[in-house]
Amino acid sequence: MKFCKACITVYNPKRVIYFLSLLLLVSPSLVAQQTIIQYLSGTDKDHTVQWDFMCTTGRQSGKWSKIPVPSCWEMQGFGTYNYYKDEINPDEKGFYKYNFKISPSQKGKKIFIVFEAAMTDAEVKINGNYAGPVHQGGFYQFKYDITNLVHFDTFNLLEVAVSKMSGNNSINRAEREADVWLFGGIFRPVYLEIVPQIFIERVAIDARASGDFNMQVFNNAGAKQTV
Repeated sequence: MKFCKACITVYNPKRVIYFLSLLLLVSPSLVAQQTIIQYLSGTDKDHTVQWDFMCTTGRQSGKWSKIPVPSCWEMQGFGTYNYYKDEINPDEKGFYKYNFKISPSQKGKKIFIVFEAAMTDAEVKINGNYAGPVHQGGFYQFKYDITNLVHFDTFNLLEVAVSKMSGNNSINRAEREADVWLFGGIFRPVYLEIVPQIFIERVAIDARASGDFNMQVFNNAGAKQTV
């Protein structure tokens, strides 16, 4: 049983149990399907991973070194401290490199690389190939499907070029032109999200005070099934 997009209307919570039981009876293999998270960075400021790094201007610039990820490069002794309208080194960039492996057991699955956030624009390459368009904006998650870019029999090279200021003036006005210190860097975790070829992309639930609710389950194949 292959679910691509399921729209499920539930008027009684007991029907949820019935629906889940039906799924297991029809397709027991669904139990083994799960999302695998493989961290490439650390998980927070106290648990980091060392990546290769070079900053283009300011302190310790122009040479490859190491930096903990996640972090802001200014706080690690690199680059230029900027405050609000300070225009010293506005074109400052940080270049990151990291080598990682993926288990051969994950062949046949979808591989996404997820950035919880980077300040401010990020250009991502896998094994010398662009993962997708440049991400712009420093405060939210973005990810790329890199299934066709990775190897399972050798190391993969991740390269990220991070621009401290955005190439989009509207983003700079919204995020950069404020009475704050302006930092650059990959300051939240980076990880691989490994999922089956057919997977749930999102779930929408319309819950009512009566206890009734409508639930829609969407996955990546685009067909529709009503239960």
